[in-house]
Amino acid sequence: MSYVDTFITVSPDCPVTGAVIPSDKKERKSKPFIEYDLLSENPYAYTGDDLIYEVYLRHKSISEDERSSRGTQIRDELFQKPHPCMRASMLPKKYGWGVHYNSEVKIAIYGVDSAEYLNFIEDSGGQIKLLAAMRNKRAK
Repeated sequence: MSYVDTFITVSPDCPVTGAVIPSDKKERKSKPFIEYDLLSENPYAYTGDDLIYEVYLRHKSISEDERSSRGTQIRDELFQKPHPCMRASMLPKKYGWGVHYNSEVKIAIYGVDSAEYLNFIEDSGGQIKLLAAMRNKRAK
């Protein structure tokens, strides 16, 4: 699902009070680390689908040669099944990153403890729709 002019706040049960860079201790980089790396280095460069695709390629260590020769096929196969949106990402659920979708449906992240995050929350003009990230646990 793609959002337009929407800000996804951290989950109500997010365990951190400040933004944390996801750990990358495994042999293969974690999906949250790859999402963080791509979005922090390239704000507003990816749509939701572009991000899912690029994270998949990097997480599966698909080579540049294979991307060149089979990129369209890989993408088509990947999107035969639905994928969760950024509301379900560990970035806003666990690591304290808000997610902004601009008018072009492109994504950037902002730490919960940043001035930019606060500006989105306090948007007085009502131009930005606010949604909370999904909870980590069911509400009781």
